[in-house]
Amino acid sequence: MRGKQRIVVLSGPSGSGKTTLVKRLIHEAPVRLVKSISATTRKPRPQEVDGDDYYFLDDAEFRKRLANNEFIEHAEVFSSGFLYGTLRTELERAWHAGGWAFLEIDVQGAMKVMQQYPQAVTIFLKTPSPDEFERRLRGRGTESEDIIQKRLATAAKELQFADRYQYSVVNDQLDDAVRQICAILKSEESAENA
Repeated sequence: MRGKQRIVVLSGPSGSGKTTLVKRLIHEAPVRLVKSISATTRKPRPQEVDGDDYYFLDDAEFRKRLANNEFIEHAEVFSSGFLYGTLRTELERAWHAGGWAFLEIDVQGAMKVMQQYPQAVTIFLKTPSPDEFERRLRGRGTESEDIIQKRLATAAKELQFADRYQYSVVNDQLDDAVRQICAILKSEESAENA
């Protein structure tokens, strides 16, 4: 295995712009980021690809892997009945590639990762205001009103954990947020190599 076993955790409520930001960071970060692919029991949305967007597992397979301790974190997200988690093999895949494992996960999962990997670089992504969360969620047009309300309630809870992260970034302007996170990663890399 080459290099150190580095982990970057990015969390933030639905609508904070994580997915768009992650795509930019994969290409622009000053360190090699290898995006961890989460596993889930929900069905793929249109355009989602198994093994690229998520590992789409049926409930029995997910629970079997859970019983075998194959996840570093897992949770039922948004009271949806669907399970999500990060397989240990995703960290190993990143480290074997000489990169930093880049986990875009919810607050519940992030807390579990922080317990197991206290050296992880943790970043909480926010929008400029709570109203912006709702505007972005509704703008997606992919969820029912019931799911939107659950996500808004979850966002309010998640914001209470922001101070447990090493860094907090407001995603008001995407370019600025990308620059801020790149600066964080550059600083962390410099500290590691000092």
